[in-house]
Amino acid sequence: MAVDYAVIVVYLAGMLAMGWWGMRRARSKSEFLVAGRRLGPAMYSGTMAAIVLGGASTIGGVGLGYQYGLSGAWMVFTIGLGLLALSVFFSARIARLKVYTVSEMLDLRYGGRAGMISGVVMWAYTLMLAVTSTIAYATIFDVLFDMNRTVAIVLGGSIVVAYSTLGGMWSITLTDMVQFVVKTIGVLLLLLPIAVVKAGGFGEMKAQLPTEYFDPLGIGGETIFTYVLIYTFGMLIGQDIWQRVFTAGSDRTAKWGGTVAGTYCLVYALAGAVIGTAAKVLYPKLGSADDAFATIVKDELPVGVRGLVLAAALAAVMSTSSGALIACATVANNDIWSRLRGAVRTGSDTADHDEVRGNRLFILVMGVAVICTAIALNDVVEALTVAYNLLVGGLLVPILGGLLWRRGTAQGALAAVAVGGIAVVGLMATYGILANEPVYYGLLASLAVYVIVSLATPATDAAVLTAWRERLAGRGTEDVPAPKKESVAR
Repeated sequence: MAVDYAVIVVYLAGMLAMGWWGMRRARSKSEFLVAGRRLGPAMYSGTMAAIVLGGASTIGGVGLGYQYGLSGAWMVFTIGLGLLALSVFFSARIARLKVYTVSEMLDLRYGGRAGMISGVVMWAYTLMLAVTSTIAYATIFDVLFDMNRTVAIVLGGSIVVAYSTLGGMWSITLTDMVQFVVKTIGVLLLLLPIAVVKAGGFGEMKAQLPTEYFDPLGIGGETIFTYVLIYTFGMLIGQDIWQRVFTAGSDRTAKWGGTVAGTYCLVYALAGAVIGTAAKVLYPKLGSADDAFATIVKDELPVGVRGLVLAAALAAVMSTSSGALIACATVANNDIWSRLRGAVRTGSDTADHDEVRGNRLFILVMGVAVICTAIALNDVVEALTVAYNLLVGGLLVPILGGLLWRRGTAQGALAAVAVGGIAVVGLMATYGILANEPVYYGLLASLAVYVIVSLATPATDAAVLTAWRERLAGRGTEDVPAPKKESVAR
């Protein structure tokens, strides 16, 4: 294992070095939070794929393959579909807005301050996303070093917090690009073919396993539909995803670079399911499906290769964790703290170094909060489900409604966030946190209230809509404050 340890240590040291290098480039708010809005297609595609394919997509994707066979690909597949939909239909317009958060987009569209309520919901989602990614360090470091869970979380989390705090989005972009390459080599080019060969090839896999393992819909239609609602739609509105869209250097980069990343996700989804299916042949009686990844890596891969593949799993976790962390800090600072201070400057692109220092401090504080929460939390699946249900149930309708429906109003948006969020919480208390009904009915309630209240209230002021269209067309600048005609939430 000495060679494997060396690979991991070199990889982690490289992440910290890139954080230090990124610190030298992040000299303005734009550079620190959105990498100066100037990423090219190759780097944009790689970093976008890196953030959406985290520990759940890698370790969890293999686990679903172990449990359900090829249909276990659906969770990661719906993530890829969401990224494709975002890239093809919305990303160019989102990039042209020149904002920093989803809540700032709502302010621009509705002419009020949607940021406080929507910011709290988005903050909860990004916080829990970062927490669940951080907890995954415990699994990987346990395989590597037989390390105590708390020590593993502190070690892995501290590395991510360190390079994210130093260089912001520039550091995260550079490290994500490396992580994308490591994941591609480790999972797609090494683990996938080795796992299939060790299992005896596809013919032997079919002979050893039930036919349901090769049924594309074997996981169940209701489960697939729920994945679409949570993950596909979640990709359309998550702050962690939008913040990467904001880094694109052009409309074309946002659209086609994201399309490439989405397509890569579809391939990654199928690869994870095949690896899990091969693991089922090799280890038919594992105690937990989520152990499939670590077991096949530990037992079947040669020295050196094993270290690289474990580095790939670590890369998957770190990319999602760092992206969620900067998104959480950005929302906490720009959408909550700044509004509490009454100092909102929507879309400001000031190059004041103090703003960089302030955002850096928020990443550090949120990072410490994430590590402490990860140590204290036990059931991460339930926590992440709550976050996604609130995100989709409360924010999907007002965000997509603002982009697609001219008649949507500030009052309708506020009502949709409130009713959708309350409905989701109430239904989770009734049906259970992991039930499908909360997100189904919460989303329907949010949609109904948004339409009814919007039609029952005066249309959004023409000046607000004119300013909105100018920004969507790329003719506005981030220095222009959002019109403030109506108030969505104070």
